[in-house]
Amino acid sequence: MAKRDYYEVLGVPKGAPADEIKKAYRKLAIKYHPDKNQGNAEAEEKFKEGTEAYEVLSDPKKKQAYDQFGFAGVEGMNGGGGHDYTNVYRDFEDIFGDFGGIFDSFFGGGGRRSGRSSQPRGSDLRYNLNIPFKDAVFGTKVQISYNRHVACSSCNGSGAESGGGRKMCPTCGGSGQVRRSSGFFSIASACPTCNGDGYVIENPCRICRGTGVTQKSQKIKVTIPPGIESGKRINIPGQGNASPNGGLTGDLYVYITVEPHKYFERDGADIYCVIPVTMTQAALGSELMITTLDGRKAKLKIPGGTQNDKILRLRGEGIPYLHNAGKRGDMYIKIRVNIPTKMSGKIKNLLKEIADLEGAKSNPDPIPLSELR
Repeated sequence: MAKRDYYEVLGVPKGAPADEIKKAYRKLAIKYHPDKNQGNAEAEEKFKEGTEAYEVLSDPKKKQAYDQFGFAGVEGMNGGGGHDYTNVYRDFEDIFGDFGGIFDSFFGGGGRRSGRSSQPRGSDLRYNLNIPFKDAVFGTKVQISYNRHVACSSCNGSGAESGGGRKMCPTCGGSGQVRRSSGFFSIASACPTCNGDGYVIENPCRICRGTGVTQKSQKIKVTIPPGIESGKRINIPGQGNASPNGGLTGDLYVYITVEPHKYFERDGADIYCVIPVTMTQAALGSELMITTLDGRKAKLKIPGGTQNDKILRLRGEGIPYLHNAGKRGDMYIKIRVNIPTKMSGKIKNLLKEIADLEGAKSNPDPIPLSELR
């Protein structure tokens, strides 16, 4: 099948600027990414076709040669057959993160990256923290204790005994990868001898056994912001595990679970509770002093004729908004009219008099549903 024009493959006009070409490639790569289209040979081919097009059009010299002479202009520009995907590898990481494995599997890789950024990052840690309801509402500081990996103090994280060092891995020659052919593709995998590091330690440290890290118990204080909810997490950078090869340290993620309150229930920044009142308070109306979340007393007016399950509101007595503690939700109070189960003779007589005055029906009609909405 004849090759398609590179501009046609990416869906951009000839002469399109670099950012438009990059944007088009990103859209195509997401659509035909192998992880999203497992077992789909057509998507796999389109992914490879799009990457080849981007490899040429993202390189100014190759783009100029292609614009002037077409496919013939870029043949042999890599010093041999095939394509050099080094620039694509770099841009793909910039667009999508570290997807080096995709290029290793599909295009033979862009070469082993060097320097600190090539070292694997230390793993992140998770800590599950239960906090009381009020601490979630108003914020607090909590000291936690956990174990993490830190750089070995004996070998300073090198993994080698004093005077020892590292040497190039004899299996992979320092690339950190071994390759095998699988039909059309060259499949790369981490070297089994050096675990992808590209080197081996001649004389491993006796303390860390060559890993470069040891375990340490650590205590830190975690700041809980006002208004946090269950399921939220707090990121503490650099407090995860140290990298076994001198790379960046991972992060600590503290996952919050808020314990239920005896009286209050939360809905976003609002809180709900149930307050009991007597029949006479509901019928005649009254003023109550309600205890708020922070222990203050707030006046609540019960209108005369208040029905059971009526909901009243106290503005600004709810939960502070996360990241905006100066603003708070509201407090909603459901009224529960208590009907006494044990009454003195005097109360019974008074209630009978009230019933006679009310003209209570022995065969009442149902309440229209429209009045209940």
